[in-house]
Amino acid sequence: MSFAYPGGIDCDIHPAVPSLQALLPYLDEHWREQVAVRGMDELASIAYPANSPLTARPDWKPAKGPAGADLVRLRREALDPFATSLAICNCLYGVQLLFSEDMAAAFARAVNDWMAKEWLDRDPRLRASIVVPPQSVERAVDEIERCAKDSRFVQVLLLVMGDQPLGKRHYWPIYAAAERHGLTIGIHAGSAYHNPPTPVGWPSYYTEDYVGQAQAFQSQLTSLICEGVFNRYPNLKVALLESGFTWLPAHLWRLTKYWRGLRMEIPWVDRAPTDIVRSNVRLSLQPVDGPPTSTKEGRDSLLRIIDHLQSDELLLFSTDYPHWQFDGNAVLPEGLPPDLIRKIMIDNPLATYSRLALTAAKEPVR
Repeated sequence: MSFAYPGGIDCDIHPAVPSLQALLPYLDEHWREQVAVRGMDELASIAYPANSPLTARPDWKPAKGPAGADLVRLRREALDPFATSLAICNCLYGVQLLFSEDMAAAFARAVNDWMAKEWLDRDPRLRASIVVPPQSVERAVDEIERCAKDSRFVQVLLLVMGDQPLGKRHYWPIYAAAERHGLTIGIHAGSAYHNPPTPVGWPSYYTEDYVGQAQAFQSQLTSLICEGVFNRYPNLKVALLESGFTWLPAHLWRLTKYWRGLRMEIPWVDRAPTDIVRSNVRLSLQPVDGPPTSTKEGRDSLLRIIDHLQSDELLLFSTDYPHWQFDGNAVLPEGLPPDLIRKIMIDNPLATYSRLALTAAKEPVR
């Protein structure tokens, strides 16, 4: 289905850094020198190989350079066709791959300054996530404090696979800073690749990596709930990006069952996990990991899954541009009721991103 409501809010698009050279003006002299001395020529995320079909839809793939690196094309291919009023830029650059805390902090700062100057300043429809160096929580908080002064940054971006579960108290200063500034925590598919991306070791193929992302989202959601993140930060919103969503009902049934049986172990979790998710967690629409909706059986199956979510407030509109999740303008699955489409495209994003709601109030959705 093509868009149904002009003014939709796209919660996951991916502007790409065209090359490491593009970041040099945003690095200080020391790090520019380090780039030259070390012979660094690229720092792109290795989760999206340049020539993999999933990395870029054929009609969105440029003849040269990475997909998503051209603002003119992004307007023409991702904003204008869907009458998008606002779009959140999640830059998947290789900051998380580095082992040096200092270098990671320098590149995170450069990416955020590049995003503000080269994208946000050039199109009023764009908002962005703050890229932080998870290698150092202290430096991550410093970067949040620095970028939070710019209201166009509406989210803090983390990857679903890192060095340890995200519910650990090690990461809580990041959540405290996010809650304090009204920033959502966006947990995106991807890995720092410091550890195997599956629970049973290193896989051989990207297919295994991509399929295993859903398991990682389940583990991180469980960690956030069981460690008590949402009890400590009740106003914190977490958006799971490129997570899929059909796994959520069964996972919550299992998690809630064991919470009931073992709640004496985690007494601070004083609400059922299902209730915590409904109040604090949201998921982006793309990729739709349900059955194809080209048939009535497929549409009925997807609607049953959505019904099992037991809430019409969990899903957020996203195109995942320029990744290949759908063809043409079929950004929404067939068969969704109009009221739910409105919620997914406009109401849920505004309720999830408090900063987005504030800026949207100044610049009405159109």
